[in-house]
Amino acid sequence: MKRFTILIWLMAGMLQLSAQVTVEAGIDSIEMLIGQQVHVTVTATASEQAKPVFPEFKPQQTVTPGVEVLGATEVQKSPADNGQARFTRVYTLTSFDGNLYYLPPFTVKVNGKAYESKSLALKVIEMEVDTTKMDQFFGPKDVQDNPFLWSDWSLVFWLSVLMLLLATLGYYLYIRLRDNKPIIAHIKVVKRLLPHQKAMKEIEVIKAEKMVSSEDQKEYYTRLTETLRKYIEERYGFSAMEMTSSEIIGRLMASQDQKSLDELHRLFMTADLVKFAKYSTLINENDMNLVNAIEFINQTKLENQSTEEVVKPQLTAEEERSVKTRRMLKVVITAIAFVSVALFGYVLTTVYMLIN
Repeated sequence: MKRFTILIWLMAGMLQLSAQVTVEAGIDSIEMLIGQQVHVTVTATASEQAKPVFPEFKPQQTVTPGVEVLGATEVQKSPADNGQARFTRVYTLTSFDGNLYYLPPFTVKVNGKAYESKSLALKVIEMEVDTTKMDQFFGPKDVQDNPFLWSDWSLVFWLSVLMLLLATLGYYLYIRLRDNKPIIAHIKVVKRLLPHQKAMKEIEVIKAEKMVSSEDQKEYYTRLTETLRKYIEERYGFSAMEMTSSEIIGRLMASQDQKSLDELHRLFMTADLVKFAKYSTLINENDMNLVNAIEFINQTKLENQSTEEVVKPQLTAEEERSVKTRRMLKVVITAIAFVSVALFGYVLTTVYMLIN
């Protein structure tokens, strides 16, 4: 029975020991210069299920007159022996008055019961000032600008120089382009005579000059055959002006009836005899050949053709080079303007960022 009682007392002692709560406080430095900071660590050791309540301070609230609390960390939990745990919180203190301060105990409540730590001491040291040399001390200065660093501004400077050079070059090229009068090739639409209209107009001139009855038969047949050659060349698209009479008739054989070609062949033969063999013709023969020429034109003419012709002027080699040069100048000026505007925007943005 005595042994059983001793065992009960031992178990009760162990339970009481395990339920024991301790609160400790420590400071990382007992001395500090005025305005500096120190840290006070408060540790509560209790059971793991305990929920300790640490002291709460508002910003700039004093622990003791002259010592302010700047802030506190969250409560940190770590394991301890005998099924207990350590609960830790760190307070940051400061002071602006030189003195030796007594820091009262920190009180932690565990399960509604208050437990206190030991008190602490803090010495705040003031800076020594030699009042005999007051002329060496100056009052507060105004807010100063950031120091000028060439490394920050060098890129902006050189880009600005490049932008000015490009702008000057672009303006110079624009003046050159403006002062050089442009070459404008105007396309004209003109009325043109159809091949048979040209031929009939020329025959009317021959008739008006009464060359049928003229003594100069060579001139008459020369003009008449040239009129027919030009008409055939424009109408059929081959070089009749450079071909002989037989060659012209041979080319026409595939598209014309034999009767009209026979009459045209006789006209060309007569003309060749008059021009090269000094053959003399009668007036009625000249009339007949003129009628045959008119008949051939009327039988072979094409009337359903456009009478308007687009005339594009031909530029000289120098003018062509001038046009190409102007086009190149326009492209270069446009590119320079685009790059200059981009550089201007970049420089403005960079300067604004450096100033602000």
